[in-house]
Amino acid sequence: MCPYLRENITALEGYIPGEQPRNGAAIKLNTNENPYPPSPRVRKALRKATNRNLRLYPEPLSDSLRALAASAYGVAPENVLAGNGSDELLSILVRCFVGPGDRVAYPVPTYTLYDTLIAIQQGEKVTLDYLPDFSLPEMLYAQQSAVTFVCNPNSPSGTLVGRAELERLARSVAGILVVDEAYIDFAEGEGVSALPLIRDFANLVVLRSFSKSFSLAGLRIGLAFAAEEIIAGMMKVKDSYNLNRLSLVAACAALQDRAWMARNVARIQQSRKQLTKALTKMGFQVYPSQANFVMARRAGQNLKWLYEALRRRGILVRYFDALGLQDSFRISVGTPREVSVLLREIRAIEKEAKDGADKSHGAGPHRP
Repeated sequence: MCPYLRENITALEGYIPGEQPRNGAAIKLNTNENPYPPSPRVRKALRKATNRNLRLYPEPLSDSLRALAASAYGVAPENVLAGNGSDELLSILVRCFVGPGDRVAYPVPTYTLYDTLIAIQQGEKVTLDYLPDFSLPEMLYAQQSAVTFVCNPNSPSGTLVGRAELERLARSVAGILVVDEAYIDFAEGEGVSALPLIRDFANLVVLRSFSKSFSLAGLRIGLAFAAEEIIAGMMKVKDSYNLNRLSLVAACAALQDRAWMARNVARIQQSRKQLTKALTKMGFQVYPSQANFVMARRAGQNLKWLYEALRRRGILVRYFDALGLQDSFRISVGTPREVSVLLREIRAIEKEAKDGADKSHGAGPHRP
């Protein structure tokens, strides 16, 4: 134990990312990466940018990206802040608005990085259970919190809260409402994003990520959209040069080829439907996902044994060993081939477990 650390950091349980295998041999369906490559424009722009200018600092305010994003999403550049992934933007927001003892409210289960960021600032987290269908709990509207988080679509459930509900929440909360839209591009239908609401609500922040739909998880790019006053405050807190030159080049190129992204999204949506249908036939409860993953549940059964059996076969899914999630795992939507292999292996594992149970006169599979 280091005696120099702040007490809350010593006691902190840090955020644990999904497993990243080093050998590259696994079918990786555990961290919601896009199975398809980024636009060729991105790769071309990166090749061109890999030159002697890498010795120079990048744009301190990411002005080129902010201008393109403003044009793409129908806001002003002053309403946009670029970050080193949406995770950095979450960190900036918590540092801006949360001090010791300040309340931060959000429905759970959801993205657990929120817990870590609040603990670092010594804030007080107020977690409220989602309703069984993952609609917002009524008590969330009444919280007197400095910040309220809604991950939408939510992780790990993939479920979506409608814009009307988010508008009602923005009117109700006492402080800042952060709508974390890392997966919104995978949602079907019109009018699903909260982004247009920033014109009407000075307390609303909407986050976007290039990691998922734009296939740029390796370059760490995110955007925050909010009223000019909030963005100006966040600018004071961000690192001096928080996006590197290559990330800026890649993000700008990606925004200039959103048609490529949309085609990949359509492919993932199709695979998501097929995966959901197949898992449902296999006896899983699958929540209606609007993200690039699904959550599969067998109520009351601890699925760690199945997660581990898949892992031994070189297939990674995300298992959360936490109360309320132990009967579930989250599966990123891969290519059709990856989805097919996953389903085949689940069937094989469960058949082996059943055959073993039959041989031992109904003792059931060994589930560590």
